[in-house]
Amino acid sequence: MTTPEHTTLFLTRHGETVWHAENRYAGVSDIELTPRGIEQAEALGAWAAGAALDAVVTSPLSRARRTAAPAVRTTGLDPVVEPELTELDFGIVEGRTLAELERSHPREVEAFRADPAAHPLPGGEDPLAAAGRGAGALLRLAEAYPARRVLVVAHNSLLRLVLCRLLTIPESEYRRVFPGLRNCAITELRVADGQVSLMSYNVPTS
Repeated sequence: MTTPEHTTLFLTRHGETVWHAENRYAGVSDIELTPRGIEQAEALGAWAAGAALDAVVTSPLSRARRTAAPAVRTTGLDPVVEPELTELDFGIVEGRTLAELERSHPREVEAFRADPAAHPLPGGEDPLAAAGRGAGALLRLAEAYPARRVLVVAHNSLLRLVLCRLLTIPESEYRRVFPGLRNCAITELRVADGQVSLMSYNVPTS
């Protein structure tokens, strides 16, 4: 029996931004990287230089594209922008911390903490829908790059929801099972015939 060839997806969260340094939700807001975030992106680029990549794919948000830029430079690959990999819209909490929102919407925050997939923050995107669009994008990439190695630069909440969807973990557990992705750390997935395996999680590049 022949073992199916697999595509390797290297998932990473963009570098640190001003809002993330303060633990503020950025979501679909276009926020610049901090100097530390730029350093993290450069470390990712150095990692990419030795990773034998075949493609670099990024969310359309500027913080993801800026993070991918050093990897594009060191590999010589043209970046591919995938709109379905954009971060969730966090509604009224964009630019605010969860503690700030809790003062004005305590019941909503309590429900979010209990089940963040079933109770999105007010005005925010449905996390289950986001998991579906992000998972679909990764599976399409695996089909488009069979037996290749692909770097994917995206976002913290989206990627954790997608990991749950692809690994058949309830999305309601995404904040507990995957408590956070380090900026520019690598999570490796292998995809073969639509089946996904987690090979490593949150491995620093520097």
